[in-house]
Formats: sequence, structure tokens, C-alpha cells
Amino acid sequence: MNDVKKAVLTNWRWVMCAMLFFATTVNYMDRQVLSLTFKEFIQPEFHWTDSDYGTITGVFSIAYAIFCLFAGKFIDWMGTKKGYLIAIIVWSLGAVMHAGCGWVTENIVGVADKAALLNATGAIASSISMVSVWLFLICRLILGLGEAGNFPAAIKVTAEYFPKKDRAFATALFNAGASVGALAAPATIPLLAKSLGWEWAFIIIGALGFIWAGIWIFVYDKPEESKHVNEAELEYIHQDEKDAPKQENKEEKQMSFAEAFKHRQTWSFAFGKFMTDGVWWFFLFWAPAYFQDQFGIKASDPQGIALIFTLYAIVTVVSLFGGYLPKIFVEKKGMEPYAGRMRAMLIFAFFPIFALFAQPLGGVYGPWAVAIIIGIVGAAHQSWSANIFSTTGDMFPKSAVATITGIGAMAGGVGSFLINKGSGMLFDHAAEMGEAFKFAGFTGKPAGYMIIFCICAVAYLIGWSVMKTLVPKYKPVEIK
Repeated sequence: MNDVKKAVLTNWRWVMCAMLFFATTVNYMDRQVLSLTFKEFIQPEFHWTDSDYGTITGVFSIAYAIFCLFAGKFIDWMGTKKGYLIAIIVWSLGAVMHAGCGWVTENIVGVADKAALLNATGAIASSISMVSVWLFLICRLILGLGEAGNFPAAIKVTAEYFPKKDRAFATALFNAGASVGALAAPATIPLLAKSLGWEWAFIIIGALGFIWAGIWIFVYDKPEESKHVNEAELEYIHQDEKDAPKQENKEEKQMSFAEAFKHRQTWSFAFGKFMTDGVWWFFLFWAPAYFQDQFGIKASDPQGIALIFTLYAIVTVVSLFGGYLPKIFVEKKGMEPYAGRMRAMLIFAFFPIFALFAQPLGGVYGPWAVAIIIGIVGAAHQSWSANIFSTTGDMFPKSAVATITGIGAMAGGVGSFLINKGSGMLFDHAAEMGEAFKFAGFTGKPAGYMIIFCICAVAYLIGWSVMKTLVPKYKPVEIK
């Protein structure tokens, strides 16, 4: 190891990390276009209820979950380069297709133009709502099919290009793309929708994925095959392996689903994702609607843009420390990587408790208090996420990493479906009940939001406790 430090290392692994960062940025911008155009542009045009929106986001989540189960297997089978390329092309196509939903709805329902959609009433409005919901669902399914490949592929690249001690930090860096995507989205998408029409927001943001795909073809190769990786960097990458050359030439065994589910490590990772992914997706999909419902602030208003931008700026800056904390535990405290990661995750699990104060403080100090609190919760999630993803590389061989990541992403998608669909139904019910619907001192729709905030507040501590119970100590898995 000392010789490695003295040698001049190439740094191609950080170029790979940058590619993962930009792919994840595009990934989150694509899925956020709908949330930033829903309340102001799409809902009035297609006469949707909150339950309709909850159905669309919920079905996207459950479809994403199912696709994730097979996406990991697909990436392991197809290989990182081709698998990632196919994934981003599919999701970019799905993103762009959203732009045609209005035109197709007009032709199916038989109305003249967008003005006729907006002004429709009665049975025509109901038909517009039903047809458009189905069309958006089709587009979201294609989007979810492609996006399911992002994290299994990205985690696999991280396992290929980084030693264990660096993986959480590398994961935190590329996972920050989720925050940056969410940060760039409110600064661009509402303005695009307002100036060019909501359709162009989907087209322009969706096209970014095709650009990334063109670059990926030329920059990615396995580290052993890349002309940009020298021997010193290769030795650094393989420092966890006693006999790296032999490992390189040895054919890697694949892990079947049946074998994967036999291990507690798989269930630990899956449960942690199930409990926590929905929190992030809830805020991603519902934060713009929340600010409009509670404070009358539209996503395209200057204050609306500033609120969402500030929220994700906090997430982006603070979450970078999340990947570095276990590195401190490992290098400074001498802890084993898994133990260091679990300790860091326990720390992050306490921060979402602040969500309990979002509604009460919002009523006293206004929307900025809520934006700051959600930003803190989001930063905690991204820090948690970087570390929970890295546990797969700690415990499983590289040939199984994408498969296990896909299983975890599926579990996270199921949790996300439950919270998004449940939120839409709850908000419609709370609004309909009005003053008769009460919770924690709030009535009507604010009471509905308070219920969801309470769920978000405790999700991480529950997730961590079960993970620790299932896998109390580091125990690597071998493929038989």
C-alpha cells in the first residue's frame, strides 16, 4: 500500500464518478418535471385531483420497484457499459414522450385544442382526466423502466472503480446528483413551462440523457481494460483483494434471486430501503404542491423557485459530509467499514425527526421554516442513502452488487408507492372532510400533511434498528 501511495496514480475513477453524478442529475430532473408542472400547469389542463396525481406517482414508484428487481440482474448480465447505456436511452425516451400526452388526449376525447381542454366541464372533463391519467401512466412506466437501471449500474461502477474505504464517499458524490438535479429543476423547469409550455420542459430535460449516452460510449471501460487507468491506480482500486491479477482473470459467479433472498444481508438492505426511500420521493413529488396548497406559492413564482432551490441547496451541501463521515470512522477511529457505515447511518437517522416541526413552525414563521426543515431531512436522507448503498459492496461480491442493489431499490419503490398513493388519497379525503378531519392540532389538508410528516420523522430509526438486528456485525457473503 505504501508503494501505491508513492506511485503517481491516474485519476480516471473520479471521471467515472463524475459521469455517475451527471447521470443521476439527469435522472432526478426527468422525474421532477411532473411535480414542478403538476399543480400550476397540468392539473388545470387535465382536471386531475390529488388522488389522480397520487395514482400516477404511486404507480411510477411501484413500477420502478418491480423494474429495479430485474434491472440489477439486467446490469449484471448485460455488463455495465451496455446496460447503463440502454437504461438512460429508455428513460430519456419516456421523459420526452410526456410532451405528447396533451395532443393525444385532444384526439382521443375529440376536443379542438388546449383551450378546449381547460374549459371542459362535466362528462368531457371526466373523460379528459381519465384518458390523460392513463397516457401519463404509460409514459411514467417507460421512464421508470429506464430509471430503474441507474442506481444498480452506478453502484456497480463504484464497486468496480473504488476500494471499500472510498465507496461511501464516491457514492455520496454521485448521489449528490439527485440533490443537484432537484436543485436545478426548480430553477429551470417552471420557467421553461411558463415561457415555452409544459411540453417543452419534458422535451428539453429529457434530451439531456441522450447527450450523456453519447459521451458514455467513449469514456467507460472496466478499469482493467481502460487505457486511462495505469498500474498504480489499478493497484489502488484492488487494494482490498490479496491477489488482484487472479481475481481479474477469474470468471465471476452470478447470484440467483433464490440465493440472494437466503441471506440476512439482503433483507437488511431491502428493509432499510423500504422504510426510507419513500420519504425522499414524497418530498420530491409533493413539496411544490405543498407550498402551493399551504401558502399559495406557485412553482413558477419567484418565491416558489427560491423555496425549492434553497431546500435542495441545503440537501446538496450538507449531504456531501454524509459520505465522508464513515471514512473518518474507518481511517481515524480504525473501525471496520461496515461498522463505521452503520454508526454514521444511526447519526443520520435522528435528523428526520425535525420533520415533526415542519407544520407547526410553518404556521408561525412561514414557508421558509418548512423549506429549511425539509432541506435538513433531505440532507439526512442523502447521507443515509450513500451509506446504505455502500453496504452492498461491503457484504457482497462485485458480481452480485447490481442484483442486490436492484432488490433494495425494488423494496424502496414499494415503500414509495405506499406513501405517494396514500398521500394523494389522504389529502383528498382531508380536504373533503375539512374541519372535521383533525390531527395534532391541525384540521383539513394541513392535518393530512402533518400525518405524513410524522411517518417521515421516524422511518429512519425504525429502518436502522431492523437492519442492525438482522446484521449486527460485518459478515461477507460468498456465492456458492
